Amino acid sequence: MQGDTMSQKRSFREQLRRNRVALISLAVAVISLSYNTYRNELSEDNRTQRLVAIEVLLKIGELEELVLYSHYDPEVKDKGNPRTGWSLVLTIEDLTQILDGPVPDEAKALKASWGKHWSTLAASAESKDAVRAAIDGMRQATLTLLRELD
Repeated sequence: MQGDTMSQKRSFREQLRRNRVALISLAVAVISLSYNTYRNELSEDNRTQRLVAIEVLLKIGELEELVLYSHYDPEVKDKGNPRTGWSLVLTIEDLTQILDGPVPDEAKALKASWGKHWSTLAASAESKDAVRAAIDGMRQATLTLLRELD
């Protein structure tokens, strides 16, 4: 029985020796596949972050235009209606839930500022400035996120 075990050990070692190139190739293939999968997931996450961040920047631009029309040209109701801003603010907040970093917090600050100041945008420079400051904070956080992506 002991001779049989020694024979099996030698046979196993002999098989490893004969097939070492195939085993190394298999290990390299598995490691390469794992790394490739990891990079694809990271790239997909970066693509999603980029796409959403660009959409947020577009919505921020629309909101800032609305704020400026509302304050400086309140008679142009189709472009400066502050109630329309709620739609933009809520969309921005929803989109930022996908983004990393401080961007979702900046969206909450923007929503709070909008909620406090939207009704007085036409008459109050302080309201306009407060909302624009929140928009600028949102813009800076989004641009920082975009710069930090691979």
